[in-house]
Parts: sequence; C-alpha cells; structure tokens
Amino acid sequence: MFLIIALVVIPLVAGYVANLVVGKNAHFQAWELYVAGIIGSFVGGLILNLLINGDLEISISGLLGSTIGAIVVLAVWGWLRAKRLKPNQPS
Repeated sequence: MFLIIALVVIPLVAGYVANLVVGKNAHFQAWELYVAGIIGSFVGGLILNLLINGDLEISISGLLGSTIGAIVVLAVWGWLRAKRLKPNQPS
C-alpha cells in the first residue's frame, strides 16, 4: 500500500518543486506537472537511486533524482512549447 501511495505522491511533489524552480511564468497545467513528475521519477529517480544506493528502494535520493528529472523535463517542455507557439519570423 505504501508503494502505491509513494508512486502517486512522489511525482506530484517532484512536479510541484520543478515548477517552482523552472518558474511560474511558464504557466504549466497541473497535468503537465504530474506528467513531468512521473517522467522525472522514472528517469532521474531511477538513475540517482541506482548510482547512490545500488537498489530500487524508495529513498530520499530517489525523491531528489525525481525532482531533478522533473526540472529537466519541464525546462525542455517549456522550451519546446515556447518555440512551437512563437510565430515564424522572417530572417
């Protein structure tokens, strides 16, 4: 039961913290923060947890890796979204 709750709460926290770091002016939707948290949890949390602990248990290093991964995902997503919404300007 704890694992299921952790799999829901950690991405939420990671996405929220990533939003604070990346900046509120990007106007991310709540679902975008959650998806960034999930992707960041799988990528960043997995890599950092394996490097530090050598296992896949839930720990602080996993939360830190999840947050770092979510920051990277939100930064890239915000850059892609801004580029897509920017009107084409002649060179």
